[in-house]
Amino acid sequence: MEKFVIQGGVPLSGEITAAGNKNAALPILAACLLTEEDLVIANVPRIRDTEAQIALLEKLGVDVEWTADNTVRLCAANVSDTRIDRELSAAIRASFLLAGPLLARFGEVHMPPPGGDFIGRRRLDAHLDAFRELGARVGGQRWIELNAPPGGLRACEIFMDEPSVMGTENALMAAALTPGDTVILNAASEPHVQDLARLLVKMGAAVSGIGSNVMTVTGRDKLGGAEHEVTPDHIEIASFMALAAATGGELRIRAIEPKDLVMIRRQFRRLGFQSVVEGRDVIVPPSQNMRVQSDVGGAIPKIEDGPWPAFPADLTSIALALATQAEGEILIFEKMFENRLFFVDKLVAMGARITLCDPHRAIVSGPSRLHGERVDSPDIRAGTAMLIAALAAEGTSEIGNIRQIDRGYEDIESRLQSLGAHITRVDD
Repeated sequence: MEKFVIQGGVPLSGEITAAGNKNAALPILAACLLTEEDLVIANVPRIRDTEAQIALLEKLGVDVEWTADNTVRLCAANVSDTRIDRELSAAIRASFLLAGPLLARFGEVHMPPPGGDFIGRRRLDAHLDAFRELGARVGGQRWIELNAPPGGLRACEIFMDEPSVMGTENALMAAALTPGDTVILNAASEPHVQDLARLLVKMGAAVSGIGSNVMTVTGRDKLGGAEHEVTPDHIEIASFMALAAATGGELRIRAIEPKDLVMIRRQFRRLGFQSVVEGRDVIVPPSQNMRVQSDVGGAIPKIEDGPWPAFPADLTSIALALATQAEGEILIFEKMFENRLFFVDKLVAMGARITLCDPHRAIVSGPSRLHGERVDSPDIRAGTAMLIAALAAEGTSEIGNIRQIDRGYEDIESRLQSLGAHITRVDD
């Protein structure tokens, strides 16, 4: 086990380049199972979650070669096993993204329970309902058995009972290798879903409606190889923006996708946090005097999450930590996961003034003069929120269980050190 030791109170300043989108890389890696030909994927973040996904693919027989620091070649020509390793699957929730490609190509798959963050109940029903609509038989309880009908999956109309990101991604991949037109209604449309769809087009499927909640997939009986570069990670970009703003630093983040930051920047402005887009860079000006912007009539404003293009659920923890450094009161409303906010006691121990109203709502009153403390990270984004608090605090903080942070952020301490942060990784 390792921990971060952080000396706070130092503005983070300089420039960094955005890493590839973790949540795009995971289904894109899984898509190699749809073809016998090579996929060459660039801008893959080297983090625990992508390493775990690649380990699962290798266990199935996928040939994997890193051809550059963040570029990987995958070939699934010799895959024949359709039973997913239980121990490896327990490391990440994205292990379930192997179900759609394996079902479409081999007609069966045996899936153990996926792992992932414990931020609340995370249903698999949307995935399984999509597979049923495609004609698959679904059995089992904890281990899930999927079997295609004789002749393979059939094109159909799928209505997602919720705009599940991974459910949509599994449906997209299965439909891409199913001849005919499959229409996915109430689909998720996050940037990572869009990126997977663009890869599937390169592999030979036709996908219309990318970026909307209605997508039509014209599948093929065979897909080919492709080269693809993973889109920039808007969640990481927003995390670094918040780190700079909370510490009063000046930061330029390069290689962004501006349209993916529109709602994020708008909601951050509710905290009085300004940012500037220049081409494919976003700039955080220094020494911002953040002040919460009240709603009309002086009402307390709120930042709430929702399906894209609403504010991303993965950023509610980050927004909450940033709000501790803004003057005024704001409501953070986490609608999607009932355990996401259960880390706020860590920030309260550091001096934050936060009232947890219920599992979904917290009122933050700022600015708070934070002080160093020992805390532990329960999940990826809560760990990032603790990093924000620790770097803004006076004194020394320790963050334990940092393997959670490593699941979503590549080489985080080195990148923070390059911006002036006093942070070291040591054995815990």
